[in-house]
Amino acid sequence: MTAHDIWAPLRHELDRWQTAGKTVRFWLRDDDAIEPTSALEQLLKLTADAKVPLTLAVIPASTGEPLAARLGDAQQVLVALHGWSHTNHAGPEEKKQELGAHRPPEVVLGELRDGLAILRRLFGPRFISMLVPPWNRINGALIAKLPAVGLETLSVYGAAKADSPIRLLNTHVDIMNWHGVRGSRPQDELIADVVRELRARFDDDGEPIGILTHHLVHDENAWAFLSDLLIETRAHPAATWTSSEALVEA
Repeated sequence: MTAHDIWAPLRHELDRWQTAGKTVRFWLRDDDAIEPTSALEQLLKLTADAKVPLTLAVIPASTGEPLAARLGDAQQVLVALHGWSHTNHAGPEEKKQELGAHRPPEVVLGELRDGLAILRRLFGPRFISMLVPPWNRINGALIAKLPAVGLETLSVYGAAKADSPIRLLNTHVDIMNWHGVRGSRPQDELIADVVRELRARFDDDGEPIGILTHHLVHDENAWAFLSDLLIETRAHPAATWTSSEALVEA
């Protein structure tokens, strides 16, 4: 399959949605933002040019006024809480976690409360009351307690669970390869994942498809995929990109 044809499966599936009078909602979440960087500039330009809303998961313990100033006129950007300091508290044989059961719940919730205050002060109306756990992992016992500290929405990875005690807005396609060789996953594999998510929603399109990116570690292939995905979907009448704020208020 040539580079020109690689997007044909996505176009075909979106055509099927259009014929059925359906529209799929996409949303974009990018993790680990701290400060202005050349990679962040690239992401901001890409989303602004495509008129695609972006939710940046910002690490409160490491961010400050420079990022707030840079996002001041970035109309397409919202900010979510990315844990506290993105510190791993799990043991060497466990999957990495900052918000796991390794510390007392009151300590973890206290850090989240502090992080919430920092991001509200820095980003004001750009801040959305959403928690993005580092590594997409959180102690299940903490979830029901999040609203008490001011967090109304949780965003992790994978299909949303129907029995969640809090509103979920999840991501479903991570463009990075975190196993083995670091870098972007192959484009045909990513396109197949997007198509799979579309097919899973054809008869029940209630959950939007979340695309997950990490601008600080993108390689050329990651940027190319994201750019092409935005172009392909923005040009199709069966697809729409929606802000996280609009999705949680729907």
